[in-house]
Amino acid sequence: MTEQTTTPARYERLADALRTRFPDLRVETDPRTREVTIIVPREQLIESAEVLRDDETFAFSTLIDLCGVDYLTHGQDEWKTNSATDSGFSRGVQREVIIDDADTFAPQRFASVIHLLSLTHNWRLRVRTYTSQENPPRVPSLINVWRSADWYEREAFDLFGIIYEGHPDLRRILTDYGFIGHPFRKDFPLSGNVEVRYDADKGRVAYQPVSIEPRTLVPRVIRDDNRYDAALKESSDV
Repeated sequence: MTEQTTTPARYERLADALRTRFPDLRVETDPRTREVTIIVPREQLIESAEVLRDDETFAFSTLIDLCGVDYLTHGQDEWKTNSATDSGFSRGVQREVIIDDADTFAPQRFASVIHLLSLTHNWRLRVRTYTSQENPPRVPSLINVWRSADWYEREAFDLFGIIYEGHPDLRRILTDYGFIGHPFRKDFPLSGNVEVRYDADKGRVAYQPVSIEPRTLVPRVIRDDNRYDAALKESSDV
């Protein structure tokens, strides 16, 4: 009972402290999940991060997670679930080769999100920063503020193509050598662009265009007929 009553008040104190220290920034709270989020422009990211780390009011000494986010098609539903459908999931049946040759991206498409922990106050905080609109999207590296950001930023670069300016060793960490594209982007084809196989004649692994045939993925069909009639089910159980 004590935890249920004190935890929301504790996070409200964090939100109030953030609004006082950063009056120009957007602070969001969610009482259901007891989470606090602050949205920081990329131009103010390093300065704000240092305040969150060094100011004893916050004392966020630990970066526990960093990830990229692609908000393309955010809030849009690709499934038709009210009746039967044979159209399936469009990304699974419409193969596109993604070259990423656009000059700019839509505003607020990509974001870099970090999660901070204050051991002093037992607080957790989410910090969201939207990248630049240029291609590739860019955001300042936090490696000089929290060293633990090192491999997290490499992962976000690999999967989303976000450039972390100032990172000393920004290179792929999960995908294969020579991998084309960034697989966590929403417009990346589900089956990928290339596949690998062992070529006995060449005596090595070889790349080739992906040979997986697209297939329609149909969501669960909602049926309402006599097979599901409660009275019939009860009589069959007797």
